[in-house]
Amino acid sequence: MILMTCYDLHSHSTASDGSLNPAALIARAIEQGVDVLALTDHDGTEGIAEAQLAAKNTALKLISGVEISVTWSGTTIHIVGLNIDIANPTLQQGLQAMRDYRIGRAEEIAKRLDKAGISGALDGAKKYASEIMLGRLHFAKFLVEHGYAKDISNVFKRYLVRNKPGYVPGQWASLSEAVSWITAAGGQAVIAHPARYKITATKLRRLIGEFKEVGGIGFEVVSGRQHPEEVKKLARLAEKFELLTSCGSDFHTPDNEWVELGNLSTLPQHCVPIWSCW
Repeated sequence: MILMTCYDLHSHSTASDGSLNPAALIARAIEQGVDVLALTDHDGTEGIAEAQLAAKNTALKLISGVEISVTWSGTTIHIVGLNIDIANPTLQQGLQAMRDYRIGRAEEIAKRLDKAGISGALDGAKKYASEIMLGRLHFAKFLVEHGYAKDISNVFKRYLVRNKPGYVPGQWASLSEAVSWITAAGGQAVIAHPARYKITATKLRRLIGEFKEVGGIGFEVVSGRQHPEEVKKLARLAEKFELLTSCGSDFHTPDNEWVELGNLSTLPQHCVPIWSCW
């Protein structure tokens, strides 16, 4: 009997918007049978050192990663960097700029919510945030706690999307910037969960083409809760554009039973996995 190696190359900890600290994330990954895990927190690598320490002397192989927010053609896209050197100054300068922007954006979200009659949102959101990341999810948790919405999903629909009181459009890194930061750190740039973006098939092909032109080498064919037909479509796109393929749960919390570490379908046979060149 041949045992397959379980790869999960997209996960989050409390260093960004996950609910488990890095050590607890490693422990859960091992419990779930993950053999190779990438920690890819949003716009920061502060959780990597703790995760490395937790993974030491275990059978789990930890991949140092990051997930960078990008504004492309008016849409927010996420680019995962795998096997990065977290000490690389080019990468860290870029990530610091992203975190600085997040702080300014959070302040503006709080101002807009205050105008809508919701006071104390900034301090309330900070209660849920890490020291290095403050985002919309943390505002959502505050709003649920104070009874402005029944759950996180409801918060986004009522307050944090376009044409709602707390909406502030993101102006993130450019596609070329994000990929260049990752490659400068010796990493591999991957488009995260491409089936999740609300763009046309034509626009997705354009994104993939431009991504490859600036040095991107792969995208997630398998991501979290995903329909098998989406997997097949993305596998065909990977073959067409001659890109490597990745898989990742995009795990954030044990509370979401639909997205669990290691709970992923296998890559289609004709895909070339990104780890084939490791």
